[in-house]
Amino acid sequence: MTHSPRMGRPLIAAFVLGLTAAAPLAAQTLDQVVEQGEAKAAEGRKSQEKIDGIVDAKQEKLITYRALLKQREGLEQYNKQLSTQIEGQEALIRRFDTSINQVAQIERQMLPLITRMTEALTDFVELDLPFHETERLERINFVQDSVGKPDLNVAEKFRQVLEAYQIENDYGRKIDTYQDIIDINGEEREVDVLRVGRVALVAQTRDAATTVVWNHDEKAWQELDAGTYRNSVRHGIKMSKKQASIDMVTLPIPAPTAAETEE
Repeated sequence: MTHSPRMGRPLIAAFVLGLTAAAPLAAQTLDQVVEQGEAKAAEGRKSQEKIDGIVDAKQEKLITYRALLKQREGLEQYNKQLSTQIEGQEALIRRFDTSINQVAQIERQMLPLITRMTEALTDFVELDLPFHETERLERINFVQDSVGKPDLNVAEKFRQVLEAYQIENDYGRKIDTYQDIIDINGEEREVDVLRVGRVALVAQTRDAATTVVWNHDEKAWQELDAGTYRNSVRHGIKMSKKQASIDMVTLPIPAPTAAETEE
């Protein structure tokens, strides 16, 4: 069976026309697909950006959270240290309170003691050798006034009394020379006084013509033999003033007497 050429050409023409009509439709459909793809890609980018933003925010919050945790740990440790310090301070306050109560009791016991010490020191100075009398009496008066001051605490009063005792104690271990005016046989004479601790108290006039020793029993200055003690006392005065080298000197020293005891 054979086909007629005339019948074949219309079919080819119709197919070509069909392809020509379908081309714009295919192009339009492809553009839509591309647009939809681009839109979805844009939505995907936006979604990714949102996701990245959420991740970044979570990361920042995580970093902040960890920092806060460290800060909290540091504060907890600091609070523990403060609690330990507070406990120690409270214990110290309790000890201070106890000490204050004890101090109040000690003060009540110390005041009579200080008064007795001052009275004893006053009596001692009055009975002692008459050297530096003005200075020592002024010190005793100062201590007595301090003991009677209500605005002066007990510790300061006790310190002043002890200081006065220390000065008097030092007198017994030192040698010194000073100028004074004394009564020699009823006449006021200017002399150089030489004190050797509390062992000897002698004096010599400025011209070295008269040398005397304090007689504690008679409470008066007693003249010494110039030939025996004149040069020795003069040399002792120079040694005390550091005007001569240290050497042996002869001084009149009273014999010790037995202390009287009360029965």
